[in-house]
Amino acid sequence: ALEFGEWIFTEIRDNESHYLPYVLRNTLMDSNQWGAVRVLPSNDPSVDLQIKGSVLASDGKQIVLHVIASDSAGRVWLDQEYADIAIESDFPKNTRYSQGSPFDDTTFIEPFQDVYNQISNSLVEFREDLTEQQLIGLKRISQMVYASDLAPESFQRNLVKDGETHLLSLVSLPAEEDPMVKRVEDMRVRHHLFIDTVDEYYTSLFKKMRPAYVLWRKYSFERINEELEAGSKPYDYQDYGRSGRYLTLTQRYDRYRWSKIFEMEYQEISAGFNNEVAPAILTLNEKVHGLSGTMEEQYIQWRRILRQLFELEVQTLEQI
Repeated sequence: ALEFGEWIFTEIRDNESHYLPYVLRNTLMDSNQWGAVRVLPSNDPSVDLQIKGSVLASDGKQIVLHVIASDSAGRVWLDQEYADIAIESDFPKNTRYSQGSPFDDTTFIEPFQDVYNQISNSLVEFREDLTEQQLIGLKRISQMVYASDLAPESFQRNLVKDGETHLLSLVSLPAEEDPMVKRVEDMRVRHHLFIDTVDEYYTSLFKKMRPAYVLWRKYSFERINEELEAGSKPYDYQDYGRSGRYLTLTQRYDRYRWSKIFEMEYQEISAGFNNEVAPAILTLNEKVHGLSGTMEEQYIQWRRILRQLFELEVQTLEQI
């Protein structure tokens, strides 16, 4: 069983998994190097490039991410770790947000923005090594991967996987006037509209989470620095018995007392962060387009509905 403090920080890590991808999403959008960039709860067969990440460390003082990016052909663009360490100037001086002093989204700079910039630059560098023919082929492969997801028996034969590289390539493309292809594109448009809706929910969650997360991360940063400072100044037993021993003991006691008060406040802020984020998570998981459950469950339901709808439309088409 988890201790109370452990439970708090486990929940923070879960909530953080909704926050960090959106920072990367905004970084990629702001770079003007890409088209639509969306945050999704699961792998998606309709997009050209997917980026997944795992948080190896994140405590306000440092962040370490393992990022994997691969395209619809199975080509791996990135598979590496990115890290950054924050300094005092990376955080806002005032994190006591209130109605009179609200969080200012326009002036806030992400403390670990360097990490996201590095990821963005790595993606651009890899893309620049691809030929124009490879990029055009990737778009076509994405179309057939999505078509195969909707109707495997109809479109799987258009793709082949290389036995050595494990990359997908096109054997052939259906005729553009093929009614099945048009149905697939209609479904893909509907699916991307749903993706936009999901992304809007993540946008709302990100904005609601941000002030509380910034506050928690700043306090975590300060707490770690206090512990490092205390650890770098061990009690000097040789000073015991000298004239300054009372001052030394007093300073150590004051620092100990302050650290305990700070630790209690830090726990309260950590719990407060989770409490503030909870309503936003509930909003994220409310029904979208008549679906229910978590956003991950809704996404699975939506893909299932599209497959069923596609089958019905194809059957209707065949009967005409």
